[in-house]
Amino acid sequence: MKFLCLPGAYGSAKNFQVQLGPFAQELEKRGLCTFTYSQGTHEVDPPRGWEDYFGARPFYRFLDTRQGDTFENLRKLRHVPHSMPAEDTMRMFQKAGQGEDWHQKVWRDALDAVFKTLDEDPEIDAIIGYSEGAMVGASLIVEEAERAKRSGCQSRIKFAIFISGAPPLKFEGKDRIVAQLFDEAGIVIDIPTFHIFGCDDAFLSSAVALFNVCEPSKSTMYDHGLGHIVPRDAENVGVLGDILQEVIPKVEEDNRRAALKDQTEESGLSGMDKSDFATPGEFYTFLPL
Repeated sequence: MKFLCLPGAYGSAKNFQVQLGPFAQELEKRGLCTFTYSQGTHEVDPPRGWEDYFGARPFYRFLDTRQGDTFENLRKLRHVPHSMPAEDTMRMFQKAGQGEDWHQKVWRDALDAVFKTLDEDPEIDAIIGYSEGAMVGASLIVEEAERAKRSGCQSRIKFAIFISGAPPLKFEGKDRIVAQLFDEAGIVIDIPTFHIFGCDDAFLSSAVALFNVCEPSKSTMYDHGLGHIVPRDAENVGVLGDILQEVIPKVEEDNRRAALKDQTEESGLSGMDKSDFATPGEFYTFLPL
């Protein structure tokens, strides 16, 4: 399995490789996967007061924010109590893109740039996204599934790891992009997913809203007990490695069996086991000793 790694806002491929380093090295050491790193195409300055927070310059975003950045409204999530349902919290900011047609162009350009990266490396079959990168990755999966339905081609992305993510965005009408929320859109991501977040994350509602629109029988959740970060400590990284040691081989085997089943049906043969390969999702939490 080869992951395309998508950093958060004000990140870069170089910085994300450092940020994800202990986790990626743990998975590579176990022989589970390989990684390639990407970044947004728009160079940006960090927010005022955060100049030294994001690591070495330059910084990038997937979104062109020169004409405005309504996505910054999501920062207000830090002031919303976690007791509010995730979908209600996200809906508070749902109208941010209404009536401004440039948002659709910004979002289309962002997705097209990631699709271009995907097309340039045929070995990529999975995504790791952090924060804004998780939102972009989730949106790409939804868009790729719709393209596959129209074209009859198979989707490339078979597995996703979302770290402190946000629900996918989708084009609506002529001038809107809207978050896909479970109580409105239902399940919109059907591939296996692994969700990593922390109970102290100020943006926890967005990560939960993303989890809720993923097929529950194919989803696994891990709470590292920290904030809006990529876990790097040895204990969390070791636990994540143990979990993915079970998850990734199963995903690969299920994909292999599903592909064989499709080939058999296309050839007109019968006799394959047609049982559902998926098993119920699981939840893990890190409990320090």
